[in-house]
Amino acid sequence: MDRLKGKRALITGGTSGIGLETARQFLSEGARVAVTGRAAATLESARKELGEGVLVIPSDASDVAAQKTVARTIQDTFGGLDVLFVNAGVADLRPLEQWDEAAFDRSVGLNLKGPFFLVQALLPVFSNPASIVINASVNAHIGMPNTSVYGATKAAVLSLARTLSGELISRGIRVNAVSPGPIATPLYSKLGLAEEDLKAVSASIQSQVPAGRFGKPVEIAKAVVFLASDESAFTVGSELLIDGGMGNL
Repeated sequence: MDRLKGKRALITGGTSGIGLETARQFLSEGARVAVTGRAAATLESARKELGEGVLVIPSDASDVAAQKTVARTIQDTFGGLDVLFVNAGVADLRPLEQWDEAAFDRSVGLNLKGPFFLVQALLPVFSNPASIVINASVNAHIGMPNTSVYGATKAAVLSLARTLSGELISRGIRVNAVSPGPIATPLYSKLGLAEEDLKAVSASIQSQVPAGRFGKPVEIAKAVVFLASDESAFTVGSELLIDGGMGNL
């Protein structure tokens, strides 16, 4: 398949989970791909898996100054950018009383502030036409306990997708969003829970999905390919809710 043939793409948080699978799909569709990540181990494993042709950029997705460095790297290496998948983020799930300012700022920094300033930094780099896809979440739509900050940040980036779609379309930049439900990725293992507690949380979440299972990263990645490709040229400011029916409850 060549739906992204010749396109230059950047995937933030592209070294694991949905981001890594999207990088695989982009490559299979003919794109030239760059990924960002923060952990040295996943950066190296992604480099080995995706091949030497992929640009791997160490970067903290919450650091505003780092976003300018990413933009310069893309400009210097690719000469421009046709596709951005804003995927890097964190799911910090905890009861309201357990939040402190540092944890709050970390979630907002990774899920909202960093993405906002990355798009800003890339404005001179985007080609015309170009596509931005933002990874939001079903949690922007539902009142799941312990997701107060996570849900708020995802609602914010979903709003950002809509407002930027109106602001940037005159530059030829389309902005859309995907909102996954629970997906089988390493994200849940990063919650810091004991194995038994993690199993209980996973079972509780799965019970809320009408489809009766967690989604697969490839099911999100395929949707991102569509939004990145010229097949979706008339799709602007839209959200694809890919959640096994969870948001319809």
